[in-house]
Amino acid sequence: MCNLYNIKVDPRSYFDAMAAADDAANVLAVEKDYAAPGKPSYVVRLEDGERVLSTMRWGFPTRKPRKRPAREGELPFLYEWWTNARNMQSNMWRRWLLKAQHRCLVPFTRFAEPKAVADRRAPGDTNWWFTVEDQAVPCFAGLWKVDQDHDRVYAFCTTEPNPLVAPKHPKAMPVILLAEDQERWLTAPVAEALTMLNAYPSQLMSVA
Repeated sequence: MCNLYNIKVDPRSYFDAMAAADDAANVLAVEKDYAAPGKPSYVVRLEDGERVLSTMRWGFPTRKPRKRPAREGELPFLYEWWTNARNMQSNMWRRWLLKAQHRCLVPFTRFAEPKAVADRRAPGDTNWWFTVEDQAVPCFAGLWKVDQDHDRVYAFCTTEPNPLVAPKHPKAMPVILLAEDQERWLTAPVAEALTMLNAYPSQLMSVA
């Protein structure tokens, strides 16, 4: 399950590359060059038929009660962030997949999957890093919504791994859209959108 990926920090680097306008009220430059669950990152979505770049928090949050009583100043619950959307029959994801306006593009530079202990060569060498070689700005196929706290949040879809990812992480990989499918993901009927939830061609990727 992918819970870490790299991004370009400056949002201006995405405006021209993604043909997206600045969603001025909802774009903040993120502080880190990586995205992690519960932290902000960039997405591109359609608003009134035009692409806009927004900053959203990564993960659909669910609340679960604390195992101990809340201390003074603490909330009585904890958040759990669902970052990867896999079962499209689940109402948690399907209700947003059905609405083209709640699909989004999630730009990235590379994504990580954890290494098995036997594959680690040095302290801190904990991840495999996967890169797309044929796109300057590759994107995950994402879904977004407004959560119960009125924040915009997103997750991205996952699928069966391709032959490059499978030996490293056999469970799943993110859905990376072909360049020609990015616009279709934002606009297509749901039946067509479902056909895009496939593994990216392994010959167009690399791993380090």
